[in-house]
Amino acid sequence: MSVGTSSAPGARGAPRPPAPRTAGDLAGLGLDPDELPDGLVVADEDARVVCFNAAAARITAVPAAEALGRRLDRALPLEDLEGRRWWQLTDPYGGLAIRAGQPERNLLLPGGREVLVSARYVRGERLGPVRRVVVTLRDTEARRRTERSHAELIATVAHELRSPLTSVKGFTATLLAKWERFTDDQKRLMLETVDADADRVTRLIAELLDISRIDSGRLEVRRQPVDIGAAVGRHIQAYVAAGQEADRFLLRLGRPLPDLWADPDKVDQVLSNLLENAVRHGEGTVTIDITPTASRREGEETGTSVTVSDEGAGIPEESMNRVFTRFWRGSKRGGTGLGLYIVKGIVEAHGGTITVGRAPGGGAEFRFTLPVAAPAYLA
Repeated sequence: MSVGTSSAPGARGAPRPPAPRTAGDLAGLGLDPDELPDGLVVADEDARVVCFNAAAARITAVPAAEALGRRLDRALPLEDLEGRRWWQLTDPYGGLAIRAGQPERNLLLPGGREVLVSARYVRGERLGPVRRVVVTLRDTEARRRTERSHAELIATVAHELRSPLTSVKGFTATLLAKWERFTDDQKRLMLETVDADADRVTRLIAELLDISRIDSGRLEVRRQPVDIGAAVGRHIQAYVAAGQEADRFLLRLGRPLPDLWADPDKVDQVLSNLLENAVRHGEGTVTIDITPTASRREGEETGTSVTVSDEGAGIPEESMNRVFTRFWRGSKRGGTGLGLYIVKGIVEAHGGTITVGRAPGGGAEFRFTLPVAAPAYLA
């Protein structure tokens, strides 16, 4: 535990090695400062560091033994974003007696690394001298990742919206300005294009709403009886009606399948995404296997597994762990890269699991398993 104390008063004296001690005020709680997730630095009334926990050592790259006993401004040499020395600027020991601390803000460690810092000034009595300065440190990397993810999402949405909205605006403006010049067939073609682009915008907005609900844990599942075999069959028929060869799809049903209670709309969304990926990015036969999932207890089924595989090039081994993250694209052939992220969120909201691997035919293989569960009114 990285805790120590000064042996004599006087902030301007020579550095003194700290005497080992317990965790001070935290000891009454049975808590070691090294167990805290954030960096903790405590300086005494002489501005010397008496506590420098493991997280502080990790964030600052300063060993605790080196920091303990040193003056706070030397053990933790912080600067603001304009290059001013933070402890000289705030002057916790000699500043206004009404100050209680400093709110969290971005400061710089030596080398320019950003860190989130907040401080509290502990006084023995109201308006009295500062007895301790308690500083917390947090790494900004997690916040930066979140900000980058949000920026990428905004950029992706802007890009995906620009194309259909430009098309809608162009065709509608042309039709309004030159309606009489076009034949009925030309008008129908332009209106069909507008309709398709409007559907594309609607799908994108639905994806964004799904992401918001998944990230906040608010994705609702309304369980009803689902015939998973019939649901897959409807998707296959839609592809055949759109021009795909019927023999490109192979549906295999394991029997008997247990009764499945799930959200039919969300199951359709999962199936649609996985089949679209197999058709668009894969090659050869798209095989869909639906099988009962055996329980750990012999003779009892607990769920249904659906495996969608193709015979294409598959997913590179180094990309397997990124497939279900935001913005992952298996190829350059369109898409927002949000579909599989949403699929994983839907499956997990049902209490199920989803995995990706290599199919026997060499292509990609996605397998998701849904528990039998119970109807919504019994849950």
